[in-house]
Amino acid sequence: MATSPGPGPDPTAPEDAPAGRTPTVPSHRTAAFFDVDNTIIRGASSFHLARALYQRQFFSTLDIVRFAVHQARYLLFGENKQQIDRIRSRALALIAGRSVAEVTAIGEEVYDTVLSLRIYPGTRRLLDEHLAAGHQVWLVSATPVEIGELIARRLGTTGALGTVAEHEDGFYTGRLVGDMMHGRAKAAGVRALAEREDIDLAASYAYGDSLNDVSMMETVGHPCPINPDARLRRYAQDVGWPIREFRGRRRRVARSSVRTASWAGAAWAAALVLRSVRRAVDRRVSRL
Repeated sequence: MATSPGPGPDPTAPEDAPAGRTPTVPSHRTAAFFDVDNTIIRGASSFHLARALYQRQFFSTLDIVRFAVHQARYLLFGENKQQIDRIRSRALALIAGRSVAEVTAIGEEVYDTVLSLRIYPGTRRLLDEHLAAGHQVWLVSATPVEIGELIARRLGTTGALGTVAEHEDGFYTGRLVGDMMHGRAKAAGVRALAEREDIDLAASYAYGDSLNDVSMMETVGHPCPINPDARLRRYAQDVGWPIREFRGRRRRVARSSVRTASWAGAAWAAALVLRSVRRAVDRRVSRL
């Protein structure tokens, strides 16, 4: 962990904060909590992990279609707890009996080849500013904790809180330990971590992109939505939270990109189905 830089301006203060504000607590007791999907990384990281698992025959074409539809809905409308719960249950069943080491190795490949290219530069700068100021930086995500910790290591942050899938003797059981790290569970996780690590939440920061991150952001003294969806943007404006937008250029262009990405994902999923059907037909014809 970085050491305290001593008194001085806080480089991570919200843009509307008074200039020259100095920390009131030691910097190592201050933390910044970052959601991952659409806050640090564009889109849903679980979708890209699912694609890699599909390529290794962890599950069927129908399963990857479900993940693709989830990705399109996420990009268009933001998170939905019921959808996430369904995806979670399905994903747990799919990895039952699989090795933790195998899934983690696949996650490393996905990060290096895909996710690292989808990091918002603005969020990365903000994250690095917190580290330079001597703050703890934690990722808080519904993604499996092994993947969250992998991303945290790659970004050089303090650690990660994530969903814990039960495993025995190095193999997943298909069951969950505790709650999914989502919504109010994020807030509970942050409070428990703060007590364990002696973090001053009133002096700390939290960043997220959807209403499901509100509970987490309300636990700290400096909440700040990043790339917020429409509902979180309205909420932040109502309560007076600062907003940071790192999606680039104008909102109109960003919305167009979201629609393009969503339709591209849907088209990709449809292509997989059509290809599978065509292969099945070809095999039947060849047997005649």
